Amino acid sequence: MSLNDHLSTLKYAFPKTLPILAGFTFLGIAYGVYMHSLGFPPIYAILMSVLIFAGSMEFVAGSLLLGAFNPFSAFLLTLMINARHLFYGISMLDKFKGTGKKKMYLIYGMCDESFVINNTARTPSDINSGWFMFYVTLLNQIYWVSGATVGSLFSSLITFNTDGLEFVMTALFVVIFLDQWMKERNHISSLIGIAASVLCLILFGTENFIIPAMLIILIFLSLIKKFITKNEVISS
Repeated sequence: MSLNDHLSTLKYAFPKTLPILAGFTFLGIAYGVYMHSLGFPPIYAILMSVLIFAGSMEFVAGSLLLGAFNPFSAFLLTLMINARHLFYGISMLDKFKGTGKKKMYLIYGMCDESFVINNTARTPSDINSGWFMFYVTLLNQIYWVSGATVGSLFSSLITFNTDGLEFVMTALFVVIFLDQWMKERNHISSLIGIAASVLCLILFGTENFIIPAMLIILIFLSLIKKFITKNEVISS
């Protein structure tokens, strides 16, 4: 790709990430302030935001570093918190085909927000989908690292209340779901997702419903994938 192609792809990707820019910047700042409050120098928050890049786990890692050394417990805790990424990876296998060397970074940098954008985006013919996903992932990490850096370096100067800003991410997911609903020729996959989520929410509660819900969704969509594809072809 030429430099102009890269710039065009970056310009196309950037607006898609603007809601995440708002959410990640403030949440990243909150993370930097939190790490400073635990007594860690700024380099810890900065390096962890670059190398771990898993928001929830980064907050937990701060307390783990202050506790007794127990790598097995840390491994299990990390697996439980980020187990949903197993399903993200499976659902992105086809999308990541043909991305070349970018694939490793796309796997490493896949957070909830990047997954949602990359999985639902329909890129124009003049935009390389692999580079589009790369820039979405890179921009989102830059937002998070920048926020964490600012929070850790200037925590003593930050006095505004950031309570409730995490709702930006929830609102983003709702908007993307509604946009996807309007684009669908049929709503089978969306209805399966809603039904599985509600059922697991009732059975397992708010703290434990995500993993079983994603497992049910994955199984059902795998079983009826050919049926959904066939219906979409007929409708078109």
